[in-house]
Amino acid sequence: MPITVTAPRGVLTPAGEREILPQLTAALAEASGLAANPAFTAMVGGTVHILAPEHIYAGGVNRPVVMVELKLPDIGLPTIEARAEFIYAATDIVERLTVDGHDSNDTWINILNARDGAWGIGGNALSNADIAAALAG
Repeated sequence: MPITVTAPRGVLTPAGEREILPQLTAALAEASGLAANPAFTAMVGGTVHILAPEHIYAGGVNRPVVMVELKLPDIGLPTIEARAEFIYAATDIVERLTVDGHDSNDTWINILNARDGAWGIGGNALSNADIAAALAG
């Protein structure tokens, strides 16, 4: 379940650049109700993209937006409440890991779901049933 963080250089603190993915992974596991499930955590990965500030836009103008995009199977975060919990937690994490003065309105969270069987690891397309079985142990 890839998490992609895109931020303008200088908005995340140096520690924030290192800590954002581990903290977002923990927030996703918590919102999914799977915080104690190592099989779930093993399925979460991600990248941090630090771009030149002049390459980040919102509303057609240059703005210091931090974007967090989560892609997961459609069984992940299945309720509005679970998605809202992740969005709130991710926004809080970004707030703690950015420099002073970062506006929370410049933190955008996007959750995308892959249809059943449209998500995989190691060349294996995994159905929702396959993922549920892996998580059940």
